[in-house]
Amino acid sequence: MTWQLRTTSPRQRLPQLRASLRQLCDRHGIGLEVRARLVLAATMVARAAPPGSPLTLSATVQRDTSPAVLVITVELTAPPAGLPELPLPAEAERPGKLVWRLPAPVHSAAAEFGPPAPDEELATEDELRAVLARMDGIEQEHRQLKHEIAETNSGVLAMYVDLEQRDEQLREAHALIFRELKHALRPPPPVVPGVELGVRYDPADPQAPTGGDLYDWFLLPDGTLHITVVDAVGHGVTCTRHALQVTHAVRALALEGRPLEELIERTAHTVLAGEPQLRATVQVARLHPGTGELWLAGGGHPPALVVSEEDCLFLPTPGRGIGFPAPGSDTLVRHRLRRGDLLLLHTDGLTESRKDAEEGEQRLRETARRHAHSPVDVLTEAVVRDMHEVVTHLDDTLLLAARFRA
Repeated sequence: MTWQLRTTSPRQRLPQLRASLRQLCDRHGIGLEVRARLVLAATMVARAAPPGSPLTLSATVQRDTSPAVLVITVELTAPPAGLPELPLPAEAERPGKLVWRLPAPVHSAAAEFGPPAPDEELATEDELRAVLARMDGIEQEHRQLKHEIAETNSGVLAMYVDLEQRDEQLREAHALIFRELKHALRPPPPVVPGVELGVRYDPADPQAPTGGDLYDWFLLPDGTLHITVVDAVGHGVTCTRHALQVTHAVRALALEGRPLEELIERTAHTVLAGEPQLRATVQVARLHPGTGELWLAGGGHPPALVVSEEDCLFLPTPGRGIGFPAPGSDTLVRHRLRRGDLLLLHTDGLTESRKDAEEGEQRLRETARRHAHSPVDVLTEAVVRDMHEVVTHLDDTLLLAARFRA
């Protein structure tokens, strides 16, 4: 079906064009909102045509699809120079020929122009109401979506707060476990008449404060103070387990009465039977609280330091560590502490924080002398803090202090 106007004025042509389009849409069940968009789009096309140029409106029905498709074509003999963006996009088969393809739920024998359409003002009002209703529906959907998003956000926020609370509870539980573990692994100083004891431990990783730098101190049956310092190779729980095995084995052998010079060798034999990969340095000290007599046995460990009024003296102990050939040594280092002398035992994290052990030992001499008259618990913290002013090699650090007061 084709409808054509060639000579009518734009004032007459546009209402006839709109009326014909409305007839087609109503005949084939095209909704008011789509009808409104189509009518406005075709009007914009007709207005863009040169004055007096012919305009042809044609319509066909394609029935090879479900639903059928109403094909509406507006063709201008003199194509316009340009068209604005249309409210209902069209296919441009060639300049001046625009095609709209609309699903047609109502089947008709043909795309015919029916009886005159209702009054244009009433038709426009119907279309406007349909568009406004659609806009109202979109606005309602938008409000509902915002409400759902707000509820979702509220739920997410509540879940986030709950997760934060649980995470905080988990952090507190971990901190408690670490504190308990630290207390279990690092025994408090024993009460030794005539000897003042202090200790400071700084883990390389504050979130994993176990490490492989452990110590043990206790009184032997004859009243002698026994101190063990262990530095197990590695990191994490396995390293801590290795260090514990060493300290426990040394304690058991010492309480059995094994000679000091045999402790490291026998400990190696004991622990390596179950942990052949274990590697650790060890230092064992015995201090008689009545006489100040000091004996040291070593296994690859940094030397002890004695600070007196006159000097700072390192006491190197021979011997290899556990897990190395011929561990320990049958040679002991003997030294007598005088009243006020300070004994420092440490792991290499204290002196090798700048990757230079000799430079670290020299700084330890100076730092220990500077804090020598402080209480030992204050002294150990101050020495570690000063030694770690510059750290280029991060490692667990352990420092034990014993001041002879008898």
